[in-house]
Amino acid sequence: MSLGEFLLVAVLALPALGAVAVAATPRDRAARLVGTVVAGLTLVGAALLVLGDHGWSGYGPAPAVQPWHRLDVPWASGLDLRFHLGVDGISWPLVVLTALLTLLCCGYTLWRVPPGGSGRTLVALLLVVEVGILGTFLALDLILFFVFFEVVLLPMYAIIAGWGGEDRRRAARTFALYTLFGSVLLLVGVYVVVAAAGTADVVALTGGAGLSRGTQLAAFTLLALAFAVKSPLWPLHSWLPDAHSQAPTVGSVILAGVLLKMGTYGLVRIAVGVAPEGARWAAPVLGVLAVAAILVGSLVCLAQSDLKRLIAYSSVGHMGFVLLGVATLTATGIQAALIGNIAHGVITGLLFFLAGAVKDRTHTGALTELSGLRETAPRLAGLLGFAAVASLGLPGLAGFWGEAFAVVAAVQRGGGLWTTLAVLAAIGGALTAAYFLRLLRLVTHGRPSPAVARLSPGLAGAELTAWAPLVLLALAVGLAPTLVLGLAAGPVDALVGVLR
Repeated sequence: MSLGEFLLVAVLALPALGAVAVAATPRDRAARLVGTVVAGLTLVGAALLVLGDHGWSGYGPAPAVQPWHRLDVPWASGLDLRFHLGVDGISWPLVVLTALLTLLCCGYTLWRVPPGGSGRTLVALLLVVEVGILGTFLALDLILFFVFFEVVLLPMYAIIAGWGGEDRRRAARTFALYTLFGSVLLLVGVYVVVAAAGTADVVALTGGAGLSRGTQLAAFTLLALAFAVKSPLWPLHSWLPDAHSQAPTVGSVILAGVLLKMGTYGLVRIAVGVAPEGARWAAPVLGVLAVAAILVGSLVCLAQSDLKRLIAYSSVGHMGFVLLGVATLTATGIQAALIGNIAHGVITGLLFFLAGAVKDRTHTGALTELSGLRETAPRLAGLLGFAAVASLGLPGLAGFWGEAFAVVAAVQRGGGLWTTLAVLAAIGGALTAAYFLRLLRLVTHGRPSPAVARLSPGLAGAELTAWAPLVLLALAVGLAPTLVLGLAAGPVDALVGVLR
């Protein structure tokens, strides 16, 4: 077994075995410490996946996908199923982001465990969720992709229902029902592709693999709808605000930071790659839905009165920019979508950490009850201001690149429709700035409210440890976007070549 194959197995095996070890450790704090160490080792393995041949790597009928590392062994020979994993410049940043956020969340539980259950069980569930998300990003077999896609459902349901807010059970049920609906569509879409092509190998299927136009249109419709539910994209987003607002802090960070990316990643890797004719056919519809998500999400945020719900609805708008980039089917647009995914994961993960800290201290999330934060807790207010301006797309921070270049890609696409969509998306960007500035005005300025007046100015060391990597990443990606885009250039260019 080569180093790359070993790392691919280790990145999935470590959190899986770690979840078992955590569940078997009798002492709660010791179990949480074991889970944090395992998550740290998983991050090291994920980072080391970058080692290898970074030569031409991309999509195309021949030589098709060429990952840096690849493992392809029989899984169920009687059913012709294979355990096929691989990583390239499109998936690796998401793998590292998943491992990082899981480590930060597991480490956060060493300081604070939300009420509702034992910290040991919570950490074990976080590691199981990590296995499902990492497997989704690494799978190069459609059946295996579907299996990992589904692994996430039950543990995330348990996290929301067990450690969430007062209305957690209803939010968890809504999350589960929507996700199951998307899973049925994904399963049917996978069956359509595999039955028509005779293989589930993503490497062989990329570029269409001889699938008829009708098959590609049907497959893309089913797959796109399934991924739209997971992302979530408007108008299939209504499970998101309740799930985010009711989930515990660590659940919200994982949910917004990387779980949503399973949908947008699947849209690029699976739906567009396997059914390019379907992607070309549906591109205008996707563009219209993307801009609708940007505008609707922004307008709803302007009317929100709850901190976590506002951040949750902001994800609808940000995912709209990601979808707009994909819908253009251009290299600029898809690159914008990829860096938009990473930026959203980093910044929104930080925002939910901060929102959780505010709510834990004040016992309220109502914006009208949180005024004057900078007077009593200036460090927390400063970090919240940093995360907000990063999310609204300030140049020099991570949120800028995805939104700006999604608009640029729509303009480059040309024509009346795409130019109109670009203008409307730009207006949506201005509305994004408006609702984040409104958030800061309501929460950080003014006279301290009774809930805020009793706060102390200090921050816990555990909080700073969890938040600092995300602050640094928001700066690093904003100042040096090539950290994400450089490795993805080859596969994206080849994918666009398939689409032409």
